Amino acid sequence: MLLSTADLAALLFFLAMWTLHALAVAGKLGTRVSLSTAMNRQREMWMRTMARRDLRMIDTSIMLGLQQGTAFFGSSALIAIGGCFALIGSSDRVMNVLGDLPLSAAASRPVFEIKVIGLLLIFAYSFFKFGWSYRLFNYCSILIGAVPVQKDEPAYLEETEIAVQRAARMNILAGTHFNAGLRGIFFSIGYLGWFVGPIVFALTTLCIFAVLVRRQFFSEAREAVISDRPLL
Repeated sequence: MLLSTADLAALLFFLAMWTLHALAVAGKLGTRVSLSTAMNRQREMWMRTMARRDLRMIDTSIMLGLQQGTAFFGSSALIAIGGCFALIGSSDRVMNVLGDLPLSAAASRPVFEIKVIGLLLIFAYSFFKFGWSYRLFNYCSILIGAVPVQKDEPAYLEETEIAVQRAARMNILAGTHFNAGLRGIFFSIGYLGWFVGPIVFALTTLCIFAVLVRRQFFSEAREAVISDRPLL
């Protein structure tokens, strides 16, 4: 095998941390509500508020902003994929630079290229997530247009409720895929530690995991979303 035992252990640790974070954010590992889950509830409230508006320019503007942000990250991931191919073409020069770094472990060219291919796969995963999220936000815009204006007639309220739930589910799904792509971008920063060595790889992965957990479960942003206390 080209990869050493330490490299394989660090790689498994990286994948475990990624999976653990994804499961925790989805609420499958505990009862504490994550920031993403709290925002999903706000997405549903947004769709219900939207149904009571006759003019929905505000909602279309918000959807346009979400799509533009998704497109930006999708384009960035695509550029990063191209950068990975350029990195493979400059393997010798990059390996010489890495060899001068402290704690850097000597690696052969095949091992270096394997690591670059792994980084490329992470960016490719993120690109597909962003691309699908962009498509889902586009579908959500159509579903928003299909939501009738809420009125007082019981039959009409039932029709509106079904349309609101449909738009909310699409919006939440689009946000979930966007967050998955963004998670890949974040963890790719930890992955860069592998180019120095397996120990650094494990440490950078742990740092990224700790930062993401704090933002999802212990940040002021989460408190701002779920708190019902006055700001002052």
